[in-house]
Amino acid sequence: MDLLARDEEILKTAEGWRRDGKGVALATVVETWGSAPRPVGSNLVIDEEGNFLGSVSGGCVEGAVVAEAIDVIEDGKPKMLEFGVADDTAWKVGLSCGGTIRVYVEKVD
Repeated sequence: MDLLARDEEILKTAEGWRRDGKGVALATVVETWGSAPRPVGSNLVIDEEGNFLGSVSGGCVEGAVVAEAIDVIEDGKPKMLEFGVADDTAWKVGLSCGGTIRVYVEKVD
């Protein structure tokens, strides 16, 4: 899937998955400190099977957000996730510049 999809595409995909009866979550970058791969407002839509469109970061962070989103779909409770690392380990988890990001994940009804 296109990781850098436009907002309209992401929302239309979420709407389509909901119309098809799938559980859906929306992850949004709500805060960044230092350097971050994606700006505040970036979105990732995830369905109950782990399919996704968009991007909130990249690397292992994206995988962690998808896993958390599946939990949010199941229990309906939103989560605030925070990812940050020291510069020497940043590349390993996808925060290439050593920044910190906060991502809000909510179920789409």
